[in-house]
Amino acid sequence: MNFFEVFFPVSGVKTSILIPPLVALIISFFTSMGGVSGAFLLLPFQMSVLKYTSPSVSATNFVFNIVAIPSGVYRYIKEGRMAWPLTWVVIVGTLPGVFIGYYLRIFYLPDPKVFKLFVGCVLLYIGIRLVYEVTGKAAAGKSKMKALEDKFQQRAEELKKQQNARIASGLPKEAVVKTISWSLAKVEYEFWGEIFSFSTLGMFLLAFIVGIIGGTYGIGGGAIIAPFCVAVFHLPVYTVAGAALMGTFLTSIAGVTFYSIMPANNGLATSPDWLLGFLFGAGGFIGMYLGARFQKFMPQKFIKIMLGCVIVFLAVKYIVQYF
Repeated sequence: MNFFEVFFPVSGVKTSILIPPLVALIISFFTSMGGVSGAFLLLPFQMSVLKYTSPSVSATNFVFNIVAIPSGVYRYIKEGRMAWPLTWVVIVGTLPGVFIGYYLRIFYLPDPKVFKLFVGCVLLYIGIRLVYEVTGKAAAGKSKMKALEDKFQQRAEELKKQQNARIASGLPKEAVVKTISWSLAKVEYEFWGEIFSFSTLGMFLLAFIVGIIGGTYGIGGGAIIAPFCVAVFHLPVYTVAGAALMGTFLTSIAGVTFYSIMPANNGLATSPDWLLGFLFGAGGFIGMYLGARFQKFMPQKFIKIMLGCVIVFLAVKYIVQYF
């Protein structure tokens, strides 16, 4: 008998107590660099590897988010890279969507097969769009984003040299998010000498749709919000990541609440496996802190390719399972 093997009675999972935090740490380290908590990858892991398939797996994913995300959010706030107007628009739009998503999952989609097909199609578009963004054709004419990327890479190299190749503890004062204007029509902010903007209503509608999807599967929404902000709204991933994580954190609290106290259909198990979720979250807590800390040394191109490939893989998995 494996000394570290544990049985989780709520979910029915039996595995080594080391597996959940280790898997979550590795996933979160890479995904948090793009503003994604990693919950969208933990869900298939729980369902396919741990054989945890009841609707409560969505709630357990939310627990992971609640435990894991604060460390990454802390780093982005500390370094001045939290775009607060973007964060609040995402939160306000996502919260009602999470509520609707709960009812879709419990009362209309206890079998996620059809809805996974829809999610797969959406993610496939986003993933392909992200990968396309790094091609030469897409890069043509995007001089502002290229200049921003060059600034980051040049400054990162300077910091590495100054500290004998050790990891730098912070960014220069120019690399902080400064809100210029914020209205119901448009949000503008400055980052490293460049001006970025987005439609408030457009971002709200995106967050609402993402909230429905996130509420159904327990992914919080960062896996969709972050790539969409980069690929469609053309916002730098350095400023999107913190906002996406903060929005995912607060909507995950709402999601756990809905799944824990709202009525279920036909006696379905909807309450989270708190212990399993906490173990995933503990690994994710460390992974997100490290990911947020290392993000400034990762080129946007690498982050986009990484997220794009992972999302395309997940999308294909969702689509294929339908057929």
